[in-house]
Amino acid sequence: MMTDVLAAPPAARIARGGKAIYGVPLGILMLEARFPRIPGDMGNGATWPFPVLYRVVGGASPEKVVLKGAAGLLPDFIEAARDLVRLGAEAITTNCGFLSLFQRELAAAVGVPVATSSLMQVPWVQATLPPGKRVGVVTVSAGSLTPKHLEAAGVPLDTPVTGTENGREFFRVLIKAEKDDMDVDLARQDVVQAALDLVARHPEVGAIVLECTNMPPYAADVQAATGLPVHDIYSLINWFHAGLRPRHFG
Repeated sequence: MMTDVLAAPPAARIARGGKAIYGVPLGILMLEARFPRIPGDMGNGATWPFPVLYRVVGGASPEKVVLKGAAGLLPDFIEAARDLVRLGAEAITTNCGFLSLFQRELAAAVGVPVATSSLMQVPWVQATLPPGKRVGVVTVSAGSLTPKHLEAAGVPLDTPVTGTENGREFFRVLIKAEKDDMDVDLARQDVVQAALDLVARHPEVGAIVLECTNMPPYAADVQAATGLPVHDIYSLINWFHAGLRPRHFG
């Protein structure tokens, strides 16, 4: 049967432009360092089950950021974050938990979601614990983690904290930059021992948050040694990314 009605043309498919790079929604601001980035470390691209964009912030050494409060570095981090957004990043994170100090300023400056520190998980993890239990923090440098760092991440100021600065390897390589190579087994022992010290001094600790973004390679060891849930930058960023790219079902 003949008809005068023509078939409708297929709907146009418009690809939206305006970026330099596509399919990489997460940008990571990196400190300038030369220690090894082993699998699990935030700075190892193979750590992530999705692609990420990196940008090294020149002059932002671990020693300057951790031990000297990142003094004078905020403009450099803002510039690097804006560059990542121009490239295509839809959200920004950093590879040092001590950059919680810049959380508010970075979020205001770049106009996209920002998660500067693994410490931001502490209030969420606390909400999962039974009465009488609390979150404890293992950090690379307990002596440098000030109330300002905690407050900026929404962490109660009386949160139990322990650090690795008295260890044999982790702090010496990552913060003091005494050498480029790292004994991974000694580094693991430093992180695990700090966690054991934390729960020994604070038996009320019911879960642990690892502040340092270089600690995820040892999270499973900490969990095995303490028997407690362990959260780190890997758990935070996987949650963060899930909001940027929700899974399609069906």
